[in-house]
Amino acid sequence: MPTFKLNINKKEYEVTVESGTPLLWVLRDNLNLTGTKYSCGEGLCGSCTVHLNGKAERSCIVSVEEAVNQKITTIEGLAENPNHPIFKTWIDLEVSQCGYCQPGQIMTLAAMLDSDSKPSRKEIDQTMSTVLCRCGTYNRIRKAIDKIVEEKL
Repeated sequence: MPTFKLNINKKEYEVTVESGTPLLWVLRDNLNLTGTKYSCGEGLCGSCTVHLNGKAERSCIVSVEEAVNQKITTIEGLAENPNHPIFKTWIDLEVSQCGYCQPGQIMTLAAMLDSDSKPSRKEIDQTMSTVLCRCGTYNRIRKAIDKIVEEKL
């Protein structure tokens, strides 16, 4: 089996896995970075969202080969900043219910805000609609996003 060098959360890793292995399984099974969740396995639900060079991507459909030479950030990497406004607001407003989709919600929002600190309501709706919430906490998620965007003004 080939060995792949990956830059994850500003650390270098080497993993020996079969070619074509989804990045999701490398993160969870090989590196014990289990904050990134598995749900649909087809890139549709958003639970497995990570950042590749700052862009939100579905790790279940990104192969390990595609992740080589990329700057990968997982929810664990984003959480290294305990004062991150998304985490603080999520906690303050008690956004999570079961929490399963929350890494995907947070990573999607963080990538959007990194590329546009003042997105329109339409842009927020379009971007965030790509992450499904099994518990239907969309109203709490939206309230948190509105607060974050308002505070950035």
